[in-house]
Amino acid sequence: QVQLVESGGGSVQAGGSLRLSCTASSSIFDIYVMAWYRQAPGKQRELVAGFTSVGTANYVDSVKGRFTISRDNAKSTGYLQMNSLKPEDTAVYYCNARPTLPGIPTYWGQGTQVTVSS
Repeated sequence: QVQLVESGGGSVQAGGSLRLSCTASSSIFDIYVMAWYRQAPGKQRELVAGFTSVGTANYVDSVKGRFTISRDNAKSTGYLQMNSLKPEDTAVYYCNARPTLPGIPTYWGQGTQVTVSS
């Protein structure tokens, strides 16, 4: 069983920055790709940023140019750097580890709240 532990959420004013971290309890990035999702109140969970199986980073249009996803395989940790935050970025952010091999589970972090005030 793999655990994903998130940190780095908080409250900031519009225009500010936060960096979210997601640390896995074991070395999984060789067979997993990481992504970040968010869920705002009353809305469906949406994919914000993620790596493909070949290492390409993709972003939802609303965060392109402001958010950067990265990872440190040696630390089994992924990051989401969020700059120029907007009130509409307010949500609970979840990290996700999706397997690149069949028959093994997907893992989710517990979620971390990000609140951006105007």
